[in-house]
Amino acid sequence: MNNRTVTRTRSADESSPLPKAVSVRGSAGVAASLRRAIFDRTYDFNERLPAERELAEIFKTSRGTIREALRQLEDLGIVDRQVGSGTFVAYREFSDHSKIADVTSPSELIEVRLGIEPQIVRLAVANATVIDLERMREALLKVEAASSDAEDFSKSDAEFHLALAECTRNRLMVWLYQLINETRTHDQWVAIKESILIPDRISKYNAHHRHLFNMIAKRDLHSALDTIYEHLDQARNDLVGASHRGR
Repeated sequence: MNNRTVTRTRSADESSPLPKAVSVRGSAGVAASLRRAIFDRTYDFNERLPAERELAEIFKTSRGTIREALRQLEDLGIVDRQVGSGTFVAYREFSDHSKIADVTSPSELIEVRLGIEPQIVRLAVANATVIDLERMREALLKVEAASSDAEDFSKSDAEFHLALAECTRNRLMVWLYQLINETRTHDQWVAIKESILIPDRISKYNAHHRHLFNMIAKRDLHSALDTIYEHLDQARNDLVGASHRGR
């Protein structure tokens, strides 16, 4: 028996918040687009997504591709599919029930990332599927395209590292990284973002991103670990430098 309580369902005459002419590649592209809409709160927790037929029209693809994209999101715990009822948003922002992001400093967050991201890399090398790697590749292309704008880069960088976490095939690891990304949107990060994310540094970060993706795709654990440690050490050093300049 389905006991789900629907908090909101869009009416038939209410326009879809998703663009009407979306060009994405395969189920991984559809899943990435829907995931972005959910994380941006275009669709809220417990809200029903459009039906498969409507999504197929929006994304100009087959219902089979839509079903595969929804299955990927369900595997990650982002949506919940109910037979006969539809697909519902299962993702809930941590800020709805936790204020930890409000009291976490940037230096504390870097320490946490140094603790868990090497393990994320280990699991990604071992577990990433072809679809996971395609999703990570698309996130890589997006973050590389955002090299001239600090705000765009920050958002795309968060998506790239989340795509890396999704390669672990570990739902708890994905949720932990969602919390990390949420923390990065809070005021203490916004205040120093512009001073850290200058073009030269963004270029270095993206070089790390590109090499990390290539090493994970090659299942080269040693090189992938070297890259993530170098990446996080660079981020920590840049953060310390920005903090000193702000005094």
